[in-house]
Amino acid sequence: MRRRPGIGGLQTAAAARDQYRLLGENVAKLRTDLMKEQLATFRSQLEEFARKHKNDIRKNPTFRTQFHEMCAKVGVDPLASNKGFWAELLGIGDFYYELGVQIVEICLATRPHNGGLINLQELCALLRQKRKSDREAVSEDDCLRAISKLKILGSGFEVISVGKRKLVRSVPTELNKDHNEILELAQAQGFVTVDELERRLSWTSGRATDALDTLLDEGLAMIDDGHRDGKRRYWFPCVSSISTSVVSDI
Repeated sequence: MRRRPGIGGLQTAAAARDQYRLLGENVAKLRTDLMKEQLATFRSQLEEFARKHKNDIRKNPTFRTQFHEMCAKVGVDPLASNKGFWAELLGIGDFYYELGVQIVEICLATRPHNGGLINLQELCALLRQKRKSDREAVSEDDCLRAISKLKILGSGFEVISVGKRKLVRSVPTELNKDHNEILELAQAQGFVTVDELERRLSWTSGRATDALDTLLDEGLAMIDDGHRDGKRRYWFPCVSSISTSVVSDI
């Protein structure tokens, strides 16, 4: 018959568990302190790097993107405030504030054409034209960072993915799965027809018409009835090019 451990054995086992627990806590504290020390060192080195390369960070969009990635790895957000070390050193807070204002202006100017949904690449092209003197100094990454700061306006500014494209939404319109599938299909030629939706997506005529009517009501689609085949085409400016002349009056 197997003997059960006595009181002495239980006390010894409990003491051993306490020692292991204390050892584990000490090891965890040492690791935490080491990580904090390493992060402090990284941040200090990052500040020195920023001082040394501030002109490249401000003028070179690729270099600026890499700088943001380094900041993210050590938990630093140079855009968190327009005041403080980063804003004073680099002025990038002001840079993204200016971009944000210009993005809002472009979205408002193009809204009659696209219903408040614009291709990110098109937005960047219009933004570069608007800035004129320094067209290559703004990247898609810059636009995305500026747009992320516009969310505080609470007016629907958001980047959504439709297929392989990114679209910038500047109105609080909610798009469901059917609407996204229509926009993705329209990317091939800029428009869709009810017949095409029935054939390509296996939808009923009622489902296709209902989804298209919603997109029309939201101003995201335009009707074209001028074709010999008699089929109505629904055009989507947000997935086709908009003339850059629309920013000339901004």
